[in-house]
Amino acid sequence: MLTAVNPKLPMRDKAVTRDYYINKLHFKELGATDFDGYLMLEKENVQIHFFEFKNLDPKENYGQIYIRTDQIANLYASMLAEKIDVHPNGQLQIKPWGQKEFSLLDPDHNLLTFGQELGK
Repeated sequence: MLTAVNPKLPMRDKAVTRDYYINKLHFKELGATDFDGYLMLEKENVQIHFFEFKNLDPKENYGQIYIRTDQIANLYASMLAEKIDVHPNGQLQIKPWGQKEFSLLDPDHNLLTFGQELGK
């Protein structure tokens, strides 16, 4: 009966988070209401929610999500073409667990890992 999971990640500055996800990663704002200290974004079948945490130290943030895709090579190429910074250790590579993956850090150092099962 479960139908979806929508992770909630911390953000220090709503305007900065909104700008990064909308203008760089091409998410869209979800809903017509602007909630104070809360942001909901979506792209295709993925929703990410953000809660305000003004005192967050990005270097101590362990927020992470794993986003599956069926076009990892195209997605990675589009990120590079748009000059989006890839995590220093997150270049596109095949992992021992049978996934092809790459990772990004958002402005608050939430880790976004994109992955595709090999052979798909």
